[in-house]
Amino acid sequence: MAARRLNPEERAAWALIARTVRRAHKDEARGASAAAAPVDTPSPPAAPKRKASAALTTSAPARPVPPPPRRPVETLDSTWEKQIRRGALQPDIAIDLHGHSLAAAHARLDQVLAEARLAGARTLLIVTGKARKFAQNGDGRGRGAIRAEIGHWLEAGRHADAIASVRTAHPRHGGDGAIYVILRRKK
Repeated sequence: MAARRLNPEERAAWALIARTVRRAHKDEARGASAAAAPVDTPSPPAAPKRKASAALTTSAPARPVPPPPRRPVETLDSTWEKQIRRGALQPDIAIDLHGHSLAAAHARLDQVLAEARLAGARTLLIVTGKARKFAQNGDGRGRGAIRAEIGHWLEAGRHADAIASVRTAHPRHGGDGAIYVILRRKK
């Protein structure tokens, strides 16, 4: 069966989706040879299906599907909300990522989250600095790079399932230049 080509509307939708995809770590190691194939390239024809032998069908059972990851919530209970709104929330741990490179900031964040979980801390204050969309520093990269990346780091990191909520800090703790990370209770 021949693969069909995408129509202009589908091609535009695909282009929008493709812009949101980030390259995986393995692909970065392979370099330029891992460039994506053009959208209109037809996929190779599927191999003909063969009957499975009895030995293959009685092999190891399928692995159970893990539960979907727990996502941070938009709002917490009223006590938390009042504390955040009034600036009365007292962080258990506070870190400042100013002056770190992206790699160093990511490593430091991961280390602090691991330590916080071991210590049973519930609230972290992470100072990232304010995001500035159009300001450029001397190396051509926009300022506020840590602030722009921290959401992705928290969402995709190994501690994502332990995060109950991520909120912008009260002005007393840095406002738009900082965030609260509220961890779930230990079970």
